Amino acid sequence: MSGEPMSPVSRPGQAAPARGAGARLGDPPPAALLDAGERLSVDELRARQLADLRATLRHAYDNVELYRVKFDAAGVTPDDCRTLDDLARFPFTTKADLRETYPFGMFAVPMERVRRIHASSGTTGRPTVVGYTDHDLSVWADVVARSIRAAGGRPGHKVHVSYGYGLFTGGLGAHYGAERAGCTVIPASGGMTARQVQLIQDFRPEIIMVTPSYMLTLLDEFERQGVDPRSTSLRVGIFGAEPWTEEMRREMEERLDLHAVDIYGLSEVIGPGVAQECVESKDGLHIWEDHFYPETVDPLTDAAPPAGQAGELVLTSLTKEALPVVRYRTGDLTRLLPGTARPAFRRMEKVTGRCDDLIILRGVNVFPTQIEEVVLRTPAVAPHFQIRLARRGRMDHMTVRVEARPDADADQRGRAAARIARGVKDGVGVSVEVEVVDPGTLERSVGKIRRVVDERPR
Repeated sequence: MSGEPMSPVSRPGQAAPARGAGARLGDPPPAALLDAGERLSVDELRARQLADLRATLRHAYDNVELYRVKFDAAGVTPDDCRTLDDLARFPFTTKADLRETYPFGMFAVPMERVRRIHASSGTTGRPTVVGYTDHDLSVWADVVARSIRAAGGRPGHKVHVSYGYGLFTGGLGAHYGAERAGCTVIPASGGMTARQVQLIQDFRPEIIMVTPSYMLTLLDEFERQGVDPRSTSLRVGIFGAEPWTEEMRREMEERLDLHAVDIYGLSEVIGPGVAQECVESKDGLHIWEDHFYPETVDPLTDAAPPAGQAGELVLTSLTKEALPVVRYRTGDLTRLLPGTARPAFRRMEKVTGRCDDLIILRGVNVFPTQIEEVVLRTPAVAPHFQIRLARRGRMDHMTVRVEARPDADADQRGRAAARIARGVKDGVGVSVEVEVVDPGTLERSVGKIRRVVDERPR
């Protein structure tokens, strides 16, 4: 792949530069752009998955005490996995398991084989710690490189990485994946927003990898500096690390004139690169199933949901050495669908929320993404919002604080507040108070935005 000539990426709605006679953006990519895993047939993929699954179960059982105890308590051994369906007999792994074995109790290899350590922020308790062997780092770079190619990236493109570097997996995961894809990396990390805007203008990257909430912050900074974001060199935005909606996609594609595609991952499984939305279809994220086996379960009953219904995504690693995970409960809510742009790999819908993001307000289930959809449909307000929960008397109360656009006057702000309140009432089924605040009032984040502030007494 490294010898392939650079190919530009078209704007949304434009025909792509030729990759062959008559090629247009939206056409299936030529076979030369697919790696060996993407060329597998469904039967070949399933056979590989079963062999790798059996090896992973054995590796975990033999080398991680927690898995040995869990498997024994469930009355199963690795030899009991004779088909892919047998995986359902094995116990789940949870974030609590990683925290209880902090820091290295889930590692399945000696420390001298571990080449890198990453960890979560630990803001809600002990951080979750993950390790990588040389093999793991190579696989990680491969799946992120595959994701970048699926998003439209090609060797020679410049990739501006605004994910945070450090213990967070986003920055370094994107960095090494972009290098593996033959791209030129601009390791901007997060923060220094004004400088990032200048670097984008000076270095002219074709691709940006960043959280969607920080991309909105960069957009605001472009406009504050008097720069039309649509005039930049950016053609593809690869956005991840937090849920985002179709409304936000339309917002970013319109304001930036680029293709906005979703990338999915989590540090406990590997980091970014577990699944990727393909630019030619933009119809959900293809899970790279030669490395990660997906299931969905009902978060309350643990049973598989009926076909076509959403559930909690559960992932099992198939090729990891340092920290294999068996039936890891991600907490993310989605549906599994047949593959399209990469037919052998199943798709997951864009994550609609997390089990632990669910707000129960006066008996009604509310997800922040539902509020976001209303905000993004409302004129005169920016996409920056925050939900604040409080107790008034014996009743829970929700306030939605949303920033006005710089040119919005008092009447427009008032109409926007009324429209959001009405939209939430009609679409979600709860009454909320809406405050439209000045631009720049709400706290910005270079990583995952804090959408919910819960001030209710415990």
